[in-house]
Amino acid sequence: MIFTSPIFILFFSVLMIIYWSIKCLKSSEYLHNCKMPVHEHKNDSPNVVILLIFSLLFYAAWDPRFLLLLGWVSLFDYGIGRRMEREISEKARRILLYLSLFSNLSILGTFKYLGFFQDTLLAFLEVLHLDAHFMVLRVILPVGISFYIFQSISYVVDVFKRVIPAERNYAHYLLFLTFFPQLVAGPIVKAKEFLPQIRNPLSFSQVPWKFAMFLILLGAFKKAVLADHLAVTSDFSFGNPSVVNREFLWLGLLSYAGQIYCDFSGYTDIAQGAALMLGFRLPENFRMPYLSKGFSEFWKRWHISLSDWLRNYLYFPLGGNRNGKLQTYRNLLLVMLIGGLWHGANWTFVFWGFGHGMLLLLEKLMFESDGMNYWERSKHSPSVKFILDLTYRLFTFINVLFLWIFFRSSNFEESLCYLQGLFSKNGDISIPYAQLQVTGYCFVALILGHVFGQRYFQTNEQLMNSFESVKDSPFKVIAFGALFSLCFIVVVLLSGDTKPFVYFVF
Repeated sequence: MIFTSPIFILFFSVLMIIYWSIKCLKSSEYLHNCKMPVHEHKNDSPNVVILLIFSLLFYAAWDPRFLLLLGWVSLFDYGIGRRMEREISEKARRILLYLSLFSNLSILGTFKYLGFFQDTLLAFLEVLHLDAHFMVLRVILPVGISFYIFQSISYVVDVFKRVIPAERNYAHYLLFLTFFPQLVAGPIVKAKEFLPQIRNPLSFSQVPWKFAMFLILLGAFKKAVLADHLAVTSDFSFGNPSVVNREFLWLGLLSYAGQIYCDFSGYTDIAQGAALMLGFRLPENFRMPYLSKGFSEFWKRWHISLSDWLRNYLYFPLGGNRNGKLQTYRNLLLVMLIGGLWHGANWTFVFWGFGHGMLLLLEKLMFESDGMNYWERSKHSPSVKFILDLTYRLFTFINVLFLWIFFRSSNFEESLCYLQGLFSKNGDISIPYAQLQVTGYCFVALILGHVFGQRYFQTNEQLMNSFESVKDSPFKVIAFGALFSLCFIVVVLLSGDTKPFVYFVF
């Protein structure tokens, strides 16, 4: 059930009508009986049930069999959390933590990495000239498994550390894992941020409706117009790296960089907007990453929720930067390797993570050896600083661009073929003029969006405040609704051929 499909629009419309009808009915009854403000009304259990039913229906639309897997993960970790909170012994609590980690990582390993490990073992035995006589199992990858497994792990770890109390309401915990806007492709939400919202969601009057509609419209434009059109160029160039010419390869690479950003950030925008319309806030996941000044900054702007998870639940437990430089570099490289493997069961993803890890490590060696930022302590004139700043931003973008080759390619042979074609005479197929025009328009829209966003709205909070700063009159509300409808029609008319979201496979 893709966010930009008609079936999802119908699904979400029905949910909105039922959800807010029940909520408004309960609120009016509560006001009549208690004479208290709407937002002080706490009993929202019918709404939790409605959201749970629709979230499970949303997931079941893909494959209902994997609801059993979701049920097991939620029941096991819910029980572990309750038991952990009652335990006084730190040893017993640690055993419970290990049981949860074993369960979650076993599920993730079986469904996502079993085929990868089997293929790697076969290749290794072949190198040793040994015959392997075992059947290779191919397991269907449940959509969104990496996201809800990571969320469940973070909950148990936070309960273990006593950052949050164990959730006592199973329905609340199940909704935390299955909330449909972010279930299949994130952002990864923390229990300490989401569970309190289930108990006290935004009321109808508190929802920033204009901002929510803008996010949905922006996400639909990024996905249906930009990402799906750019995919035509990138898919052909990556699918035929040996026969297209050098210019086509460069354009395909740039197209893929734009495609994966618009596709994933577009999903996040729609998820945030849909969640806001239901009274929930999801964390920001992208902040114009291609304008980053350095690789550390890139990972503070790209897939922010994953970077935050890896930092809090992997990098810091490994020791972070507390045990000297060598261990800091080791931890950094290991975290990025695991981050690469999280994206997919392929050595190309491992290399992609390793590449980013090495670039982060070199950046620390070169610019942060004394604990200060190089750009702040530079004594150059403002004009020289500007040139250095621009040069390093460009250097960062180019390296991120080259690493996307390994992320997109199916294997190392395709990656190396693509890299070689970028710097040597290649095939004879050039990009058709009509497709070149469409790709060019997409690039212009992307550049303008980054420039405008960098100039005025660097965070979602700033953008939301700009929408909600002026008190609305009935005329303004009607005018905004009409404008939103018109823009959505334009998005539909300009849409490319519908393609699945890239991060559904992770």
